[in-house]
Amino acid sequence: MKILFVHQNYPAQFLHLAPALAARGHDCRVLTDASNTRAAAIPVWRYAYSAPEVDAAACRLGRNYTTMSDRGVAVARAARILRERDGYVPDVIVGHSGWGETLFLKDVWPEAKLLVYAEFYYRGRGADVGFDREFGPPSLDKVMIAQGRAAHLAQALLHADRGLSPTFWQASTHPPALRSMIDVVFDGVNTETVVPNAAARLTLPDGRVLRAGDEVLTFVNRNLEPYRGYHTFLRALPGVLAARPAAQVLIVGGNAVSYGPAPKDGRAWKDIFLDEVKDQMDLSRVHFLGRVPYADFLSILQVSRVHAYLTYPFVLSWSMLEAMSAGCHLIASRVAPVQEVVRDGYNGQLVDFFDVPGWTRALTEGLAEPARFAPLRANARKTVRDRYDLNAVCLPKLVALVEGLGLKSG
Repeated sequence: MKILFVHQNYPAQFLHLAPALAARGHDCRVLTDASNTRAAAIPVWRYAYSAPEVDAAACRLGRNYTTMSDRGVAVARAARILRERDGYVPDVIVGHSGWGETLFLKDVWPEAKLLVYAEFYYRGRGADVGFDREFGPPSLDKVMIAQGRAAHLAQALLHADRGLSPTFWQASTHPPALRSMIDVVFDGVNTETVVPNAAARLTLPDGRVLRAGDEVLTFVNRNLEPYRGYHTFLRALPGVLAARPAAQVLIVGGNAVSYGPAPKDGRAWKDIFLDEVKDQMDLSRVHFLGRVPYADFLSILQVSRVHAYLTYPFVLSWSMLEAMSAGCHLIASRVAPVQEVVRDGYNGQLVDFFDVPGWTRALTEGLAEPARFAPLRANARKTVRDRYDLNAVCLPKLVALVEGLGLKSG
């Protein structure tokens, strides 16, 4: 079977699926953005795309669709070359719909089955928009902008054969007519790699060595920003550090913006919220590690006594489930995507996203009484092994979904 993966940042969500299908004898290939230089174990084609110059004042709500559909055009033109020059016709196309890449692929390959990764459907109400009132009320303009951002996502699903979402909550953000097209399978956590390790150690940039069992509080995100609760976490830290004088805090994440608006003054969210609290705590015990290699990320989780995870009602982070697989004592925000996985008092603790005193209290107790929360750590790992294990649970379902579509092609 010929299977084409389409993702501007491949491998991304297809990190495990593509090699698994190739190992089963399928002819797997990748179509990705020319700027993506990540290594791949299967043949890669690249398309050229440069963002168009859009008159923001003239286009308003249309500028997001303009960007996404123009990318879709670039991908379709590359696909047409592959068809006309090489005679390439895939049986199944697996692509992420978020950047518009899949919009016109069925016009090039109508005989192929198209599976789109439907990660999240932007909504004017009931999810991330208006959740955090600190950054303004849920105005009509914000609602309309969010609705406008969903236009290409709806089109992508309507032209696909099936959709795929990693969680039931993320699938539920889609309108009912589209939700019926979506299968729910998580990407998977390799619980044989992401494991508790009593011998784990981490050397900090200043030469200090932290070991499993030390009083370590961790916070991990791709970027440090409000969507992932960085501001709430920082505001809780002064009380935690005052109560736990031996605690060390490890913060992983870059200074860019993944979700939501950038600060209006040009600074990074990291510095804005750090400036708010830095005079209230001992910064020598707060370690900003930036983005780290995956091996260091695993060590960070393995030396962690308490792991904090916060998010708006939005896409669930892989890092939360990896922290659970590593046996961390997880304290997370009480929002719907988290509650799909975490049961308060069983495999983690839940705290209201905005309750800074509640976060201070929960984090302090977790650091002070590790033995008390040992059952939660064990249940956290059990949850991931039972429901989200890569090799035993998720990958077989994903492989079956793609192969099942392939049997229907032609």
